[in-house]
Amino acid sequence: MKYLITGSLGNISLPVTKKLVAAGHDVTVLSSSSDKKAEIEALGAHAAIGSVTDLAFVQSTFEDAEVAYLMIPSVFSVEDYAKFQHEVADNYIAALKGSSIKHIVLLSSIGAHLRNGAGPIDALGYLEEQLLTLPDLHLKFLRPSYFFNNLYSVAGLIEQAGIAGNNFGDTDEKLILVQTDHIAEVATGHLLNLFSGNSITYISSDERHPTEIADILGNAIGKPNTPWVTFTDEQAFEGLLGAGLNQSFASAYVAMGQAIRSGKLQEDYWKNRPEKLGTYKLEDFARDLVASRTEA
Repeated sequence: MKYLITGSLGNISLPVTKKLVAAGHDVTVLSSSSDKKAEIEALGAHAAIGSVTDLAFVQSTFEDAEVAYLMIPSVFSVEDYAKFQHEVADNYIAALKGSSIKHIVLLSSIGAHLRNGAGPIDALGYLEEQLLTLPDLHLKFLRPSYFFNNLYSVAGLIEQAGIAGNNFGDTDEKLILVQTDHIAEVATGHLLNLFSGNSITYISSDERHPTEIADILGNAIGKPNTPWVTFTDEQAFEGLLGAGLNQSFASAYVAMGQAIRSGKLQEDYWKNRPEKLGTYKLEDFARDLVASRTEA
């Protein structure tokens, strides 16, 4: 079976690629970095080096594949991230129309059901919609939750300011968290065991209130009794700019925080909560956080 993997060798695409190759499949990995070519080929996969904004390149890469793992990459250098996301989504749709791909696993996100009002997740909802318009495809939409990796910035805030926070967290709702290895495991399962029809799978590893996150991470890095502070949208925006994000990304992440705060972003998850959560928990992340700081 010929597989196409987007996302280069990221936290999810790398383990997915390894497992597909180990299962004896013909795997092509799409990457924008020529530096990744040797690494991809060392895994036993083919390297397709080019930009997902180049329609001709995307079409030629998609043409002979049979199964695809799709994701829209985060490129922090672009000035208008929403425009970039929609361009990539449109290129995927155009390329699929002339390809042999029949099965698609899409890395979407919790909150994609909203279609609008969730910042960087809006384009994933758009891509879901567009994929559903194409005939004769079998679609699996993976909707993982808030990545544990995003908490590294929270840990940095704790260390620097003695507080944790964002523009959400002042309600009783827990924040749903997920480990990227768990996403890769679920994605690989669906790619290896091809499915029929269209369906959505929510993926989560833990569910914790932001005050718990502040407390556990604070204790882990030697800042006990760390409070969670709910910032205003303006404070969150300025903080993101101060962290080096451009206005496009900062605005998008503030909008995502607003959707979390309102309860809308996670509402469909709670209605369709997976029966089994991943085994990696907040305490595991805290231990890994301490280990990473020790190694550094």
